[in-house]
Amino acid sequence: MSFITAFIWAYFLWLVLTAGSKGMLWSTQELIAGLIFASIVGYSTRNIIGEKASRFLNPVKWILFVAYAPVLFWGMVKANLDVAYRVITGKIRPGIVRVPVELENDAQYTILSNSITLTPGTLTVEACPEEKALYVHWINIPEGLEWPENSEPVSGPFEKWARRLGA
Repeated sequence: MSFITAFIWAYFLWLVLTAGSKGMLWSTQELIAGLIFASIVGYSTRNIIGEKASRFLNPVKWILFVAYAPVLFWGMVKANLDVAYRVITGKIRPGIVRVPVELENDAQYTILSNSITLTPGTLTVEACPEEKALYVHWINIPEGLEWPENSEPVSGPFEKWARRLGA
């Protein structure tokens, strides 16, 4: 099942990335190349996905992911504007903060870590599930938030979405 899941995701990504490149939706060569590459990716990642492969095929998760995309995009826009302001003014106070989180599995940690890293001005340095924390490099640590009590100041709504998407 994990091969099939990885194959479907890889082929879907291939189709999205190659759509309309030759004046039509896909050429025959693109479809065949996608099958070959998706097979290679599916075979090489089958052990990484493991026994929980079916959750990647859950249509509810796909709908949630589509709903999360604008939230992530808006977070990236706000962070870009903040970083631009910091570059122009030179007002930065960088450092690494320990961000406590309430996540339950590796998928949730991965989703949250990547979401934080995708927003400019923050970079997840380490995820520590045993401590229930992430260590994040933050371009501007506001006064009083050197030790945040939750992830909200650093990640905004991303932790709630990570719990929904990674469950």
